[in-house]
Amino acid sequence: MRRTFIAIAVVALVTRAATAQKAAPTYKTTQLSDQFYCEGAYFGDFNKDGNPDIVSGPYWYQGPDFKTKHELYTPKPYNPEGYSENFLTFVYDFNGDSYPDVLEIGFPAKETYWYENPAGKGDTWKKHLAFASVGGESPMFGDINGDGKPEILCVFQETLGYASPNWASPDQPWKWTAVTPKGGYGMFTHGHGFGDINGDGRADYLEANAWWEQPAKLEDPKPWIKHPFKFADAAAQMLAMDVDGDGKMDIVTAWHCHLYGIVWWRQVQDANGQISFEKNVIIGDKGEPTPDGAKFSQAHAFDLMQFKDGGLKGFVVGKRWWAHGPKGDLEPMATPVVYYFEIVRNAAKAKFVPHLVNDVSGVGTQVAAGDINGDGIPDIVVGNKRGTFVSLSQGTAPANPPAK
Repeated sequence: MRRTFIAIAVVALVTRAATAQKAAPTYKTTQLSDQFYCEGAYFGDFNKDGNPDIVSGPYWYQGPDFKTKHELYTPKPYNPEGYSENFLTFVYDFNGDSYPDVLEIGFPAKETYWYENPAGKGDTWKKHLAFASVGGESPMFGDINGDGKPEILCVFQETLGYASPNWASPDQPWKWTAVTPKGGYGMFTHGHGFGDINGDGRADYLEANAWWEQPAKLEDPKPWIKHPFKFADAAAQMLAMDVDGDGKMDIVTAWHCHLYGIVWWRQVQDANGQISFEKNVIIGDKGEPTPDGAKFSQAHAFDLMQFKDGGLKGFVVGKRWWAHGPKGDLEPMATPVVYYFEIVRNAAKAKFVPHLVNDVSGVGTQVAAGDINGDGIPDIVVGNKRGTFVSLSQGTAPANPPAK
């Protein structure tokens, strides 16, 4: 049974910690659709008019007001008690014509396609097979091999690795490069990420139970160097960031993306340079809230918050609503929140302070953050079982808000 959601536009209240040193952004959240088409959405200037647009499932919504929508392909809404054939969406110019195209990652272990922007020559988006089977619940899309262009990080034939296009012939199926030996990785594997953990200038592969060190030469077909470490029971996207400002990459992810728990792992090294990690709990695995009272389950989607002025300041995450329907998992009917967690450093220590973005959308298997309205502050896009939402920054709240 389809549910209709009436929240069309809400201004989200922003929680604030007394220890935060800078004003946090406030957000206005608008619902663009109440239909379930996908579990992820993204943004890009598809008609090159200077205004970023939003893509969610079969539609792209024309900026800056997103009131006009255009079809990429024939719309097919899904029952929110089940699943869609679109788990994540990314945007990139695959054919080099300067018009951004759309990459749609399907249900785990099924085909992934990219849709070619018609570049102002009609309305038909040509569909191209990218890769025959993209496994895992949180594939990433980014440059892991250092060629300056993105790849899909995922599971294929029981290995972790990445699928990369033939950039000279982008309409051809992509090439697979395995990072791990075969075995132990399946279509619903939780946890993928990448970042330069050991500071050698090469991105390493992150998974829930290890990080895999990229070798100096990728021509060698052998698996990358495994460094076992238990980062999570069931991770989501795994974000590499320098949380405490010591120049070393730390890791942020869900402890269990279908239960409770968000953690950040501080990188530490011994006298011999051996790398390990110290656990820092943001939300406990039994639902222990942050010191500011933030608490939610099902943290199934993460993204970095990159600000134009000041760079990386944290991450965005939220509750995946109805991950397995209205009776599955933990608290399926709880408030579908989205939070921005801000890095706050004090005397060489660091913590994350939560700020509520909205309490109407939640997330899917993806949440996307980027500056859409041009104010230098990341905005947030969600496509999930509640529909399609955009949360646009309204600037920052006053440092000392008036008493109410």
